[in-house]
Amino acid sequence: MKTDIQIRPAGAGDAEAIARIYAHYITDTAISFEEQPVAPAEMADRIREIQALALPWLVAERDGRVVGYAYASKWKGRCAYRHSVESTIYLEAGLEGQGIGSRLYAELLADLRERSIHVVIGGIAQPNPACVALHERLGFTKVAHFREVGYKFERWIDVAYWQKAL
Repeated sequence: MKTDIQIRPAGAGDAEAIARIYAHYITDTAISFEEQPVAPAEMADRIREIQALALPWLVAERDGRVVGYAYASKWKGRCAYRHSVESTIYLEAGLEGQGIGSRLYAELLADLRERSIHVVIGGIAQPNPACVALHERLGFTKVAHFREVGYKFERWIDVAYWQKAL
């Protein structure tokens, strides 16, 4: 039975669940280039930092449990970049392919449109066909591919970028 997903702004109280979700991607995949799990207190600081920039950090809940999150961060620090952001999305491991990511990302994009953001950029460690498919399904176009820019688990990792004009 498919349960309804609720999308809402993240709060500091979500930091533990977000840190738990993210830990899988840090310790078990090359999708995140972080190498040590993030403590809930640090995650709460990250949420506050993003929201202090007037950017969205959203969570997806199923039956009152946080099962995914998405947020936008500044693309670059220079003023002329103020209408461009980088997006991030993570789901609880095993929940891929259920439409949660699509719904969460669509809500993030709608929120960014309301904030007059012009371009959203998504960086994806390669290979990651599921994440590429999600971005392309939502209208992102591949614009760059950097070879061997990350090093994790004793191997070099490529990163490619997709962008979408809102």
